[in-house]
Amino acid sequence: MTTSFVRIGGVAHHLAVDGSGPVCVLSAGLGLSWFDWDPVVPYLAPHRTVVRFDRPGHGLSAPAAAPPTAAGEADRIAAVLDALGHDGPATVVGHSIAGFHAEAFARLHPDRTAALVLVDSSVEEHPRPSRTTAGARALGAVLGAAGVPAALGPALRRLTVRPDPAPAALIRRVYGTSRVLRGTLLENAHYGAVAAELLALRERHPLPPDLPVTVLAAPDGSARWERRQRALARRLGARYEAAEPSGHLVMRDRPDAVARAILS
Repeated sequence: MTTSFVRIGGVAHHLAVDGSGPVCVLSAGLGLSWFDWDPVVPYLAPHRTVVRFDRPGHGLSAPAAAPPTAAGEADRIAAVLDALGHDGPATVVGHSIAGFHAEAFARLHPDRTAALVLVDSSVEEHPRPSRTTAGARALGAVLGAAGVPAALGPALRRLTVRPDPAPAALIRRVYGTSRVLRGTLLENAHYGAVAAELLALRERHPLPPDLPVTVLAAPDGSARWERRQRALARRLGARYEAAEPSGHLVMRDRPDAVARAILS
């Protein structure tokens, strides 16, 4: 693995690159980091150049300079690929909220998209586009000043990701910082706005008719979630696959299924 930092929009972004071959770029869900894809990399690296990056305020990347938008996150993926000199089509993989970003990339940069894979992607049929940047930043500042990230950040990560294969020292380095807390709060505050923007993009920017799209879901016994994921697949003209058994962190629970969806 090679790691680097590149400046995009004035913000230092942490990147990790493994393997060789056609490019696939992996973006993880809210509050997650590049190393959450670690279980998938050994399956992919013999066949693909695997690009992982931390969005602003996530992992080791610097704090965000502006609130997230669907178009902005699509352009961020393009800028990551540009920084690495990859100007050809790439397979774009988005987990959870990053499914919004990956789909937006495929719609806004169709000539640079070889395939789209959505891993238990967020789905919002009727989003409420509230914007609370000031509130999210104020809460992050208060909690940071109170020392909450250093005191509770790693423990909260361990509670939400169980079992957590990441080394304890790495968890402390990432989740013991106010930077990651603030980045997570900011993305969460704009979740509805990004979802609403994506719905608008679907009307104006159709996916290429021959683009391979896969929706890889983790129903985990929820019939309602499976119906929503199947509906997403129908909306996108995608192949639907269920990763079972698996929780929401499919890349940890079923890395083989994630890799198969990407490689196929």
